[in-house]
Amino acid sequence: MEAGELVQLLRQAVDLANQGIVVCDSEGKVVLRNARAREMVNAREGDALADRAVEAALERALAGSQHEETLDLYSPTRHTLEIRSYPLGDTRPPLGAVALVDDVSELRRLEAVRRDFVANLSHELKTPLGALSLLAETLEGEDDPEVVARLTGRLGAEARRLSRMVDDLLDLSRIEAGATGTLVPVSLAAVMDEALEGFHEPAAARGIKLHVSPPAEDLSVLASRRDLVSAVANLIDNAISYSEPGGTVYLSAGRLGERACLWVRDEGIGIPKRDQERIFERFYRVDRARSRWTGGTGLGLAIVRHVAAYHGGDVSVQSVEGEGSTFTLSLKLLVFEEDGPPRGGCGDD
Repeated sequence: MEAGELVQLLRQAVDLANQGIVVCDSEGKVVLRNARAREMVNAREGDALADRAVEAALERALAGSQHEETLDLYSPTRHTLEIRSYPLGDTRPPLGAVALVDDVSELRRLEAVRRDFVANLSHELKTPLGALSLLAETLEGEDDPEVVARLTGRLGAEARRLSRMVDDLLDLSRIEAGATGTLVPVSLAAVMDEALEGFHEPAAARGIKLHVSPPAEDLSVLASRRDLVSAVANLIDNAISYSEPGGTVYLSAGRLGERACLWVRDEGIGIPKRDQERIFERFYRVDRARSRWTGGTGLGLAIVRHVAAYHGGDVSVQSVEGEGSTFTLSLKLLVFEEDGPPRGGCGDD
């Protein structure tokens, strides 16, 4: 193999690296910049800063020292680069230098999400655990039967809340890991019926009516029945929790083109516009004081979002403060052909 062919081969190999690589000679002239480095460092304003940072790192390496720095850029969106540079060769001065550039933006974002999750989880678990401890201390030595009955009821309620939170965490972890089981044709009408079970009495106890409008036709989707029922139940639970006594929660479904849609509408307090993009985050609270009173886990809407995404669908909300909210769960419709397999679902375009 001739020298030119070898150089070309090496350039192609370096271009396959996911890390930005910039090499300069002893005079500081860049002699190689792989494809990833060209993507990270170009003529945009933010990347011009990165280009200068790479040049400065190479200069330090040419002076004989290794260098490492983290660079936060905010144009056009925030991203973070880690830049490391090393001298090349055993001579003094070096024969050249290399700078390695890693885009760690996604890693930093995931680290921030993990930190926030741990902090929020610790905070959320402290509420029922603290209540259990306080109630147990109060109950100790109490002789009044009425007080004992009331405190015991509170203990049971807090224990059930803690159990629901653990169950939701396990469900969310399982869904995020893609462990949803086999996808089968599922009727939306059947999902609605199953999801409503267990809500009639709690809704009636709070003076809230449940109004159900089943789909006019048999709508089916390819789904994990368990997870889809869980998602719809969470939407219903959320609607009841944020409705005022005397209000109505509406559950309906229908077809929009090639999509099967399920709507849950309430006449409750509504969601401020600034919060509507964030309510599907884990533990995000619009009104923390009300959330403590309703006893929610803060994970229900996050579960809905992940279930929708796993099934190739989405969930959205339209809300007006003081008038209520409408959540729309949209999934790909499963169409049954007369002489063929069903068409639609996660894997079809």
